[in-house]
Amino acid sequence: MSASSWLTNPMFGLALSVAAYTAAQAIHRRWRFLHPLFVCSCFIIAVLLSFHIPYSAYKVGGDVLTLLLGPATVALGVPLYKHFALIKRNLVAILVSVTLGSLTSILCSAALVGLLGGSREIMLSLLPKSVSSPIALEISRHLGGLPELTAVLTVLTGLWGSMIGRRLLLAMGCGDALSIGIAVGTAAHGIGTARLLKDSETEGSMSGFAMGAAGIITSILFIPIYLWLG
Repeated sequence: MSASSWLTNPMFGLALSVAAYTAAQAIHRRWRFLHPLFVCSCFIIAVLLSFHIPYSAYKVGGDVLTLLLGPATVALGVPLYKHFALIKRNLVAILVSVTLGSLTSILCSAALVGLLGGSREIMLSLLPKSVSSPIALEISRHLGGLPELTAVLTVLTGLWGSMIGRRLLLAMGCGDALSIGIAVGTAAHGIGTARLLKDSETEGSMSGFAMGAAGIITSILFIPIYLWLG
């Protein structure tokens, strides 16, 4: 098989992803603060740039793994069900916290772009960065932002939150599972949730619920902005 035909084969992207993630897991065991997805992404980018491989060639196989995101997201319902009683007891407090957290994220993003002199298009692309990628992309598209930029910022937000979120909260004295889960889920969506699940099922469950609630609440918060821009 020639090099060009191998690059267009779905097995190339799939094999590169698996190899990169395996290496990232080994690095994560040595340096726990480095999220495997962050290391994996950097490794894949380095390989594509070093060998001048177009992203479209990698994407053919990478999309195979994307199909697994659906079942993986649905699987979050299992720990949610197991900790439903805790969620029910604190439902009002959780929803208020997620609403305030989502609103704070939007306002801080707008303020940051404004202070740095960024364009309106960049601001609209940055605003929905704290919700899961599918929701963030649709919000950005409807607002007139750049979905590609939103995707990058959303992933970076999740990675950053997964690497320092829990450490920062513990340093601030927020040590209970409910507070950590709600904060990380609201700010760092699925990537942060996956990280918490590795350490605590309770924290991961709270984070998963907050992630879903944040997606709905953030979409509602953007309705007046969308109507104003329209």
